[in-house]
Amino acid sequence: MRPSIILVVALPLIVSGCAATIPPDVDTPDAQLLSSANPVRYRSPISGYVDRQPVDPKPWRQQNQSQSPAEGDPS
Repeated sequence: MRPSIILVVALPLIVSGCAATIPPDVDTPDAQLLSSANPVRYRSPISGYVDRQPVDPKPWRQQNQSQSPAEGDPS
């Protein structure tokens, strides 16, 4: 390999290593804020499950009439 190629690859690596900065210190939250949080309670992921079985369809006119507004209403 030619030395110029090594220089082109190695120089940016060396310069970027020298230019790195140390991250700033992060303040920790107050202990009082941490103690004011409510504890999390366990809730089962299937607690709201309702078993539903397939049913035979009803006549569509009966379904439509049960969902429609009062008779004579244009909407």
